[in-house]
Amino acid sequence: MLFTTTTTTSPLNSFGSPWPDLNDGLFYSDAVSTTSDSGLTLIHFYSSKYKNSAPLQGWLQRIHNGQITIDGEVVKEPKAILRDGMELVYHRLPWREPDAPYLLQVLYEDDDMIALNKPAGLQVLPGGLFQQRTVLMQLQWRASKGSSSLETQGSHPVPVHRLGRGTSGILLCAKTKVAKTSLAAFFAEGTSLIGDSSNANMEQSKRRKISKIYRALVNGILKQDKIIIKQPIGTTRYPGVAKGLYVASALGKPALSKVEVLERDSQLNQTLVQVEIESGRPHQIRIHLSFIGHPLLGDPLYDVGGQPMCFDSEHEDESFAEDGYKCISVCVAVDGLVFHLIIFFPPH
Repeated sequence: MLFTTTTTTSPLNSFGSPWPDLNDGLFYSDAVSTTSDSGLTLIHFYSSKYKNSAPLQGWLQRIHNGQITIDGEVVKEPKAILRDGMELVYHRLPWREPDAPYLLQVLYEDDDMIALNKPAGLQVLPGGLFQQRTVLMQLQWRASKGSSSLETQGSHPVPVHRLGRGTSGILLCAKTKVAKTSLAAFFAEGTSLIGDSSNANMEQSKRRKISKIYRALVNGILKQDKIIIKQPIGTTRYPGVAKGLYVASALGKPALSKVEVLERDSQLNQTLVQVEIESGRPHQIRIHLSFIGHPLLGDPLYDVGGQPMCFDSEHEDESFAEDGYKCISVCVAVDGLVFHLIIFFPPH
């Protein structure tokens, strides 16, 4: 359980539009190159290059549905031969995204930036099954309606840092390209200093323009009042996560978290902590707290040691669910060996 605290002395106002039942789908483009793709059939191209997206039968279904075009023309023949220079486009059909809140509280706003109170359950940027139900989309809708100062010369509403979908708290968003560049630089300066122990950089770190402080409820009782965690974070292969899953890894990038105990509950075997992160690695707080043996309460993914549990239903392969196929990842142990299985469920 992870959240940041938000306070304000002025009345809050909110904005947000209800989500449509279906999103607009997505379009993925490819260009046929002479060296590797020219001469292949359409079905061979997609089923081999994007085999993690769907099985062979799934790509056949998409082709027959007319979801793929070559140079702007719909092609339903799986054995069509590709030639150098052809432009391929796969249309991912519209789908109903998982439920997510849509109202956002405005904590502060001026001509350059807006500070929002992001609710848990709302994704910040498009990814996976969430392509429309995001903070970014609500900002863009608000700007297009001209309901606020977002509708100004050079308006460019965009979040400038990450907050996990399950995390609530303050989210800073830039309203102009100049503000985006400046705020992004402020966030990046802390991460760039991690791993450099020189006195000059340590002093510079103390004078950072932006600090990120979270509160988290973790399993177990932390004995120390204050802990500094310097465990690097990298990626590992994980079923259903194409780019790899972030985990505690000695070969990863430097990361630093400062943990302070706020309250211990021996009866429930839980500890409320405050965490200030000097870097901004993905899932950093979840990984670091689980690394020291105290995973976030209710975390379905990370176990003690900063490594993933064997099965996690939140990390299904989402890339083709909207076309009728579904995939889940399962861990099976046989004679001491652990095998990762990816199971495809065809359309009904």
